[in-house]
Amino acid sequence: MRQQITALVRKFSSFTYLNITQFLGAMNDNIYKLLTIYFFIQMEGIENSHIVLATTGAIYVMPFLLLSSSAGILADRYSKRNILILTKMLELVIISSGLFAFAYSSKIGSYCILFFLAVHSVLFSPSKYGILPELLPPERISKANGIMTSFTYLAIILGTFLASFLLDITGRNFIIASMFCVVLSIIGLTASLCIQYTPPSGSRKKLDIHFISDIYQTLKWAKKEPSLLAAILGSAFFLFLGAYVQLNMIPFAVQSLGLTDVQGGYLFLLTAIGIGTGSIIAGKMSGNRVELALTPLAGVGITISFFALDMLAQNIFAVVPLVMIIGVFGGIYLIPLDSYVQVSSPKQNIGQAVAATTFLSFLGVLFASILLYVLSELFGLQAHQGFAIIGSLTLAITVVYTFLFFDYLTRFLGMILSRIHFRTTSTGTENIPEAPALYVCTHTAWNDTLLMLGAQRRRMRFFIEHEQEHSKWLKRLYRLLRVVLIPEIESLENNPACLTAIKNTLEKGISVCIFISDPNVSKEFDKLKHAHLVREILQDKRCPLVAVHIEKGEKDKKPRFFRRLLNKCRVPASISFEAVSWEDTSTGSGVDSNRSQIYRLRAESKAIPPHEQEAY
Repeated sequence: MRQQITALVRKFSSFTYLNITQFLGAMNDNIYKLLTIYFFIQMEGIENSHIVLATTGAIYVMPFLLLSSSAGILADRYSKRNILILTKMLELVIISSGLFAFAYSSKIGSYCILFFLAVHSVLFSPSKYGILPELLPPERISKANGIMTSFTYLAIILGTFLASFLLDITGRNFIIASMFCVVLSIIGLTASLCIQYTPPSGSRKKLDIHFISDIYQTLKWAKKEPSLLAAILGSAFFLFLGAYVQLNMIPFAVQSLGLTDVQGGYLFLLTAIGIGTGSIIAGKMSGNRVELALTPLAGVGITISFFALDMLAQNIFAVVPLVMIIGVFGGIYLIPLDSYVQVSSPKQNIGQAVAATTFLSFLGVLFASILLYVLSELFGLQAHQGFAIIGSLTLAITVVYTFLFFDYLTRFLGMILSRIHFRTTSTGTENIPEAPALYVCTHTAWNDTLLMLGAQRRRMRFFIEHEQEHSKWLKRLYRLLRVVLIPEIESLENNPACLTAIKNTLEKGISVCIFISDPNVSKEFDKLKHAHLVREILQDKRCPLVAVHIEKGEKDKKPRFFRRLLNKCRVPASISFEAVSWEDTSTGSGVDSNRSQIYRLRAESKAIPPHEQEAY
C-alpha cells in the first residue's frame, strides 16, 4: 500500500507540488486579508475605507521588514523543503486561530492574526523561490517563474473573488468564510509533504538581530554582479505599484464608478488576471534565457495605462480593459527581474538575495500604504488622481531602467530587427559560449550588428575599425548602439586604452565584437594572439575567442507580386561561429578547420560580390 501511494505521488514533479503549495498559500493570504479588510470596513464604515486599507496594509507588511533577512539566512542554512513544510504547519495554526478573532469580533485579535499570517509568508518566500534552481535546470527557470507567478496571480484572482463571494452567499458571515481558509491550509500542507528533499546549500551564516546590516551587505555584494542590484530594486518597485493599485482600487470603485466595496474587490480581479497573463507571455518571450529588455518596454505600457485610467476614470467600459492591461504589462515587467535574481545570485547566497528583494518589496508596500493615506487624507485627492501620480513616478523609473538596461534593450530590439530584415542561416551556434566572449567578425555593412545581436542572447558591445569613412547618420546610429571606433587590429597592441575598454566591457558581463574589413579572420586572430599586450590584458580573463563569418545572399530577382514588398527587407544571410583557442595557429586548425563549410554556405546563399554588398 505504501509503495502504491509513493508511486502515485511521484507521478507529479516536485515543481508541481511546489506550485500547488504556493498557490493555496497565496489564495489563503488574499482571502483572509480581504476578509479582515471587509470586517473592519463593516465596523468603521465605508467612508473610512482608505484608512482601513492603509492600516491593514502597514500591519501586514511589518513582518516582511523585520524578518526578511532572517528568513533568507534560514533558507540558505537549512533544507528549503523542510522550511516549506514547517511554514505550512504554522499557517494552519494561524488560520485556525482566526476563527476565534472573528467569533468574538476582536479588532486586536484580527490584527494579530493578520500580522502572524504575514510572518508565515515572509518565512515561506525565500525558500519558495530559492528552491527553484535546486529542482529545475537553469534553462527552465524563466518559464518556471512565469508559471509560478501566473499561478500566484491566479490565486490572487480566486482569493479576491472568493473573499467577496463567500461573504455574499453567507450574508457576511466571517466565521464560515474563514473555515474555508482552514480547509485550504490543510490541502497546502499535504502538497508540501510531497516535494522532494533538497539538502542545505552550505551557508554557515548566523542569524543577526541587526537585519538592516544584513540587507545592506547583501545589496553590497549584489552591486558587484552585473545588473543584479537593478533587478532587485526593480522587483521591489513592482510590488509598490501592485500594492498601491490593490489598495486604491476599492476607493476608486466607490468614488469614480459608484460601486460598493465588495464590487471594488471584484474589479481588482481584472488586474490579477492581467498579471497572470503577462507572466506567461514574459516566460514565452524569454525562452530559455532571462530577457531584461522586457522590463523598460513594459514600464512604458504601465505608464500610459495609469494616465489613461485617470482621464477615463468614470467610464467603466474603458476602466475594465485598462486595469487588465496594467496587469498584463506588470507581469511582463516582473518576470525577467525575478528570474534574473534567481539565476545570477551565487548558490550559497540566493536565499539572502531573495530575502533582500522581499524586504525592499514590502518596504515598497509600506510606502504604498503611506502614500495612499497622504494623498487621500492629507491632500484630499480623489483615487483616480492617485493613479496619475503613480503614472508619473512609473515614467521616471522607466527612464532610469531604460538607461540601466540599455544594452539588453538594444540587443532585444536588434534581434527583432534582424529577424525582420534577414532570412538567416546559422551554423556553429554550439560554439557560442555562455560566458562573455571576444568575437572577431568580418564587416561589410552596418546591419552586421543586427545579425550579431540576433544570433546570440548576450549583451554585446561593438568595436569597429574606422579606416573607412562613415556618413553622419551612420555615426549617430553607431553612437546609439554604443559602438566604439578603433584603429586597425595591428594598432591595438599600441592602444592600451582601447584594450582596457574591451577588458572592462567583458568584466561587466558584456561580450565584445570586433568588426574587421579583412575577410581573412584567421589572420586577424593571429595578430591578436601574438600581440603581447593583448594577451596580457585579455588572456588572463580566460576570455573565449570566437571567429564569425557573415555572408549575405542575393534577393529574388523576379519575386511574385505579393512577395515583392517583403523581399525588400528579407535579405538572405548566413552566419557561422568558430571557437578559437589562444594557443591555436591559423595553419589548418581553429578558424580554418571549417572553411569548406563556409564556402558551401556562400554557394547556397548565392553570395554576391563584395562591391555589390553596399546596397545591403
